[in-house]
Amino acid sequence: MGCLGNLLWFIFGGCISGLSWCLAGLLWCITIVGIPVGLQCFKFAQLSFFPFGKEVHYGGGVGSLLLNIIWIIVSGIPLAIESAVIGAFLCVTIIGIPFGLQQFKLAKLALMPFGAEVY
Repeated sequence: MGCLGNLLWFIFGGCISGLSWCLAGLLWCITIVGIPVGLQCFKFAQLSFFPFGKEVHYGGGVGSLLLNIIWIIVSGIPLAIESAVIGAFLCVTIIGIPFGLQQFKLAKLALMPFGAEVY
């Protein structure tokens, strides 16, 4: 399912999600202070383009918590809402449920990207 799922995913919503993460990364990289945040966005854009066969594990400490709070205020809410809405539309059909679940995984990641590792 990995290769075929990723191909179908890219066509039916993954391209939009990945480009949104890239845009967020570009906006963060405009400032010198935001470059580490922007690089994290590009890492998750790659996951957003091809999520099947990958898992996200959450962890981190106080630094991750502080960055996640700043992230939610500045960029996290729009990305999470976008992924949740696309996921809800995909879950309307039985065939779209696996794709919708991937969007919900990305919505959670959009709220807490720091301290998360992709395996």
